[in-house]
Amino acid sequence: MTTYLLAGGGTAGHVNPLLAVADRLLERHPGSTVLVLGTEEGLESRLVPERGYELLTIPRVPFPRRPNRAALRFPSRLRGTVDSVRAILRERHVDVVVGFGGYVSAPAYLAARAERVPFAIHEANAKPGIANRLGARFTPFVGTAFAGTRIRGGRVVGMPLRREIEQLDKFSARTEALALFGLDGSKPTLLVTGGSSGAKRINDTVSQAITLILGTGWQVLHVTGAYRDAVDDPYLPGYVVLQYADRMDLALAAADLAVSRAGTATVAELSGLGIPAVFVPYPVGNGEQRFNARGAVEAGGALMVRDALFTPDWVATGLVPLLRNRARIADMAARIATVGALDGTDRMVDLVDAAASRGTAP
Repeated sequence: MTTYLLAGGGTAGHVNPLLAVADRLLERHPGSTVLVLGTEEGLESRLVPERGYELLTIPRVPFPRRPNRAALRFPSRLRGTVDSVRAILRERHVDVVVGFGGYVSAPAYLAARAERVPFAIHEANAKPGIANRLGARFTPFVGTAFAGTRIRGGRVVGMPLRREIEQLDKFSARTEALALFGLDGSKPTLLVTGGSSGAKRINDTVSQAITLILGTGWQVLHVTGAYRDAVDDPYLPGYVVLQYADRMDLALAAADLAVSRAGTATVAELSGLGIPAVFVPYPVGNGEQRFNARGAVEAGGALMVRDALFTPDWVATGLVPLLRNRARIADMAARIATVGALDGTDRMVDLVDAAASRGTAP
């Protein structure tokens, strides 16, 4: 039976697709072994064992971005980490490596190349990271979540999504969703979310402008996130405030429009389910969230607003007119669905199978 080593972690954007692929590999190839390579600090340290997979950890070795003392130590630290992964590949008889980006993926790719173990890559962001750009030089099996991602050998496979999202029938689940969240079936629903950790700008703006939004006849399901400053719940009719939604699939089933960050999984879920959006990309980092949302915006299925401009004034001049134009929102829903897909997990596993059948790395 095949032994897979899946490398990735740090954030939910890497861990969730990794787990989706892990689950599907075992469904497709019963009796196989799935190991996960990560760090002790990342989100994978909790989520991977909870899902029942063995987590093997290595130290974080960030690529240096400027000449300093850490940059001088980087080559030797990287060699040591690569040697550790090579030992894992030999001792655990790994047949194929699958990388999802992040700190652990670059050592995994270099170790696989040195041991002549085939490997596949999934690039979740429209703007590829350093690790995956490096790995793509040494394998033809590179899958991307978005069309137009500039990475060597990339082919669009979509985003591996959780099974509950993959199989969600939005229309049949809506009644259950409205009941769970205490929403009114006669009103359209605006879903507001900044992801699991939350987004302060989105939280602050929506809470300050909530009466304007409710005045359009819409109701709001506001998932504030677990790690941001709490939003004071004014207990207004039609305004439901949650810190965390255990059933995010049902939150999506209730949504007619979303205001959200533009992380890869969020964009993939909204576009796959045909939910139009106002994206407020996270302003820190290399700007990948702007690129993630670009396809949906260009298709006419979403609007994009800079974080600094998403203010109560913009809600009054931009969001409120949109909420009052139901025909436009229906058109946006049809348009965003044209850039989305829900079969990313199967298509990525197809790519992994192709790499495994190669037998050795090229």
